[in-house]
Amino acid sequence: MNFGYTTQTALVTGASRGIGRATARGLALQGVRTAIVARRRALLEDLSAEIVAAGGMRPEIIEADLYPHDAAARLAAEAVERLGRVDIIVHSAGGSRPLAVESSREAWDEAMLLNFFRIRELTHELLAPMRERQWGRIVTLTGTSEPRAVNAAFSAKAAVHAWSKGLSREVARDNITLNCIQPGRIRSEQIGKRYPTLADELAFAKDEIPMGRFGDPEELANLAIFLASPLASYITGTVIPVDGGMYRFAF
Repeated sequence: MNFGYTTQTALVTGASRGIGRATARGLALQGVRTAIVARRRALLEDLSAEIVAAGGMRPEIIEADLYPHDAAARLAAEAVERLGRVDIIVHSAGGSRPLAVESSREAWDEAMLLNFFRIRELTHELLAPMRERQWGRIVTLTGTSEPRAVNAAFSAKAAVHAWSKGLSREVARDNITLNCIQPGRIRSEQIGKRYPTLADELAFAKDEIPMGRFGDPEELANLAIFLASPLASYITGTVIPVDGGMYRFAF
């Protein structure tokens, strides 16, 4: 499918594995000039070679750690230097943080830093030029609205939902959209640790997922690629689950 991309550029965090990798690959194969970001450079090199072998434009590789206090500013500056500008941000970095009720403030701070604060900071570093150019797309992978236990990442992602919705109203007239995607059980390195065998996956899916299976990263990446495209110009402020029907709320 032609998503209508022409000369757009994209910055994709968490691109070394799973959904981030699939999204970066899909964008690059649509002709988007892409900067791929993660801590593990070797995995980014593998992705770059895979994209080129499939006929896509070689992406810019940025090895980056999002924990240092100036990480967002440094990453934004390097992305602009490499790409010339950033039209699209796909926030895929982050991770689950299940915590005990008695967990420390430091544990909560770490989870909020990676799963909310850096997302907000990186977006705001790149937002002003988007407003000047009157075009931008921000797509963020978030988390469930039905937590089964205390998980600091879910709290952080709920903050992302509220922040994205508010900001989407501020920048809509600048032709900038912000949308969130809630992954269900999408196969990834992290999910693989919780469900190490196909039997484990199917046992969970039998009771919880109407489609009866886990999803593949590409099945979610297709939505991210669409939301980042010119075709999705009238979709903003949304939170969309991709979970095979697992989400139980009607609204």
